Amino acid sequence: MGSMGWGYVAVMAGVTFATRALPATLIRRKVTNRFLRSFLYYVPYVTLAVMTFPAILGATGVPAAGAIALLVGIALAWRGAGLFEVSGACCASVLAVTLLAQAL
Repeated sequence: MGSMGWGYVAVMAGVTFATRALPATLIRRKVTNRFLRSFLYYVPYVTLAVMTFPAILGATGVPAAGAIALLVGIALAWRGAGLFEVSGACCASVLAVTLLAQAL
């Protein structure tokens, strides 16, 4: 890894440290603002969604398979299905759409 690569790693480490250390050092008392508490509550979920969404659509050789699996997962989760059922149904839908695409 060249010197630019190490520079990128150093910047990433600094940003990661700052985002974790600054709130702990600047906010000494309990957050009572309702909007801010709600915002902070959902930050991990939004971050996870933003990181995984592109991978959902691009993980298969057939982008439609990822999109259909996403819709299947959303529908099942909305209806209260558990993690195992949702992931199994998503995998099955990817397999079905991929096999269908290969057959055509």
